[in-house]
Amino acid sequence: MRFISHDQVFATLTPAAAVAALRDTLAEGFDPATDPLREKVQLPHGEMHLMPSATDSAVGVKILGIQPSDSTEDVPLVQGSYLLMGAKTLTPHTLIDATSLTALRTPAASIAPVVELLTASEEPLDVVIFGTGAQGLGHAATLESVLDGVRELRITFVSLTEPADFSYDWVESGTDAAKDAVKNAELVITATTAPAPILHAADLGERAIVLAVGAHTADTRELAADVFEGAQVIVEDPTVAYREAGDVVLATEEGTVAREDLVTMAQVVRGEVELARDRRVVCKTVGMPWQDLATAEAIAAAADA
Repeated sequence: MRFISHDQVFATLTPAAAVAALRDTLAEGFDPATDPLREKVQLPHGEMHLMPSATDSAVGVKILGIQPSDSTEDVPLVQGSYLLMGAKTLTPHTLIDATSLTALRTPAASIAPVVELLTASEEPLDVVIFGTGAQGLGHAATLESVLDGVRELRITFVSLTEPADFSYDWVESGTDAAKDAVKNAELVITATTAPAPILHAADLGERAIVLAVGAHTADTRELAADVFEGAQVIVEDPTVAYREAGDVVLATEEGTVAREDLVTMAQVVRGEVELARDRRVVCKTVGMPWQDLATAEAIAAAADA
């Protein structure tokens, strides 16, 4: 059985190819509602997350070990591997570093539903990304890959402190410069660990595209409820959203979004629902097992090429 390492993953598959892999899986008819739910297993020290999935072409499972918040162990917070198996034989054939796979999959999943909006113009795209960690940077890299040769990107990062040797434009949270950047942005991405809202409707342009990525439990959120009011709201799957996406759960409780109004990623990719161009579009993702499987398959296929 072969192993594809962290560095090999990034050398093998481009972010744009990861986006295409997710869109192709949905376009070919896969129904995310049939995907197994993420399993969280409590351990004496931390958690184990299991994310199995199966399609007609492959079977796989991502296994993550997650350190507790108070851990003193000198290891990454999240570690793990992805095991890829034959669809019918169930024979394991490829083991992939899960950290790099997730780093490709997460921005691919949030950008995949809005590709048509992002590529509809040749004018420069003003982007604001909240959070300067791996996911924020991953979203910047994915946008650069997807929009290469399509339109110019003007990316500004927003956070409380500026990282050392940061290569992107950066402004401090709460400053006038940050407020102006967000108000004028066509695309706003939240990729933070904030448990409470960092973005309100008044902060945004009327037709802004908002991708919310950071919060992934039912009681945490990055978006205030009013961000959803009057917006077209896209989720991966309603059941998963109401299980893991606090942004959606809490906005529903506060009356600014209703389950029956949610649009799924599959509906958008298949052209069953047209993306709005006259109002705000909000896409909330938490990550699903099928996305890991599609990305793992694409990595393995690219490695074979």
